[in-house]
Amino acid sequence: MKGILIAPGIKRIQFDSTDSWLNARHGIGGSDASAVLGLNPYKTNIGLYLEKTGQRTAPDISDKNYVKYGHDAEPLLRSLFALDHPEYKVEYFGDNMIRNEKYPWAHASLDGELTDQDGRKGILEIKTTNILQSMQREKWRDQIPDNYYIQVLHYLLVTEYSFVELRAQLKSVWQSQIRLETKDYHIERSDAEEDIEILRQAEEEFWQNVVKRQQPNLILPEI
Repeated sequence: MKGILIAPGIKRIQFDSTDSWLNARHGIGGSDASAVLGLNPYKTNIGLYLEKTGQRTAPDISDKNYVKYGHDAEPLLRSLFALDHPEYKVEYFGDNMIRNEKYPWAHASLDGELTDQDGRKGILEIKTTNILQSMQREKWRDQIPDNYYIQVLHYLLVTEYSFVELRAQLKSVWQSQIRLETKDYHIERSDAEEDIEILRQAEEEFWQNVVKRQQPNLILPEI
């Protein structure tokens, strides 16, 4: 394990193995962030609190077909993104974690890092989704689903990078034919500063609850 300073107060920690990386994921990660706000479709903020305080074990979904597909497709989609967007330098650092001393409770592990032609640093996030219902496709129409939007806000918070590119591959099967739709979404940090600050405050409050072992009130999603 070695740490590299990528900006003042921000360090990328490179791990020797995936197991070492998994064991070091203490605090709030990108996939946790939407649960903090009560906007994760699979986990409540109380469920996350119970996991972070050791009262509940997070389910192991690594053997699920959709997880395996996403894992195996990621490097291919990253390479395709690089081919489609030669204006970016695309890098990937493997089993790594970015931490920012301003937010000691938070960590970020990115699907890719980008540098644009002006030298600005950005985040590459890759999503694969199996579309089973038209409602799922609607969630991607001209927008990013809330839980994924919050995830990239968390990454912007930790890294302090300037922008996000999210590539989504929407997969559906119709009359035994596989249909793939690729969508790219661009987010400028300057357009999301207020949302980032809302998330920062919520995460800090949530982590204080974890430290003090004070269970937060349940956040119910808006209907």
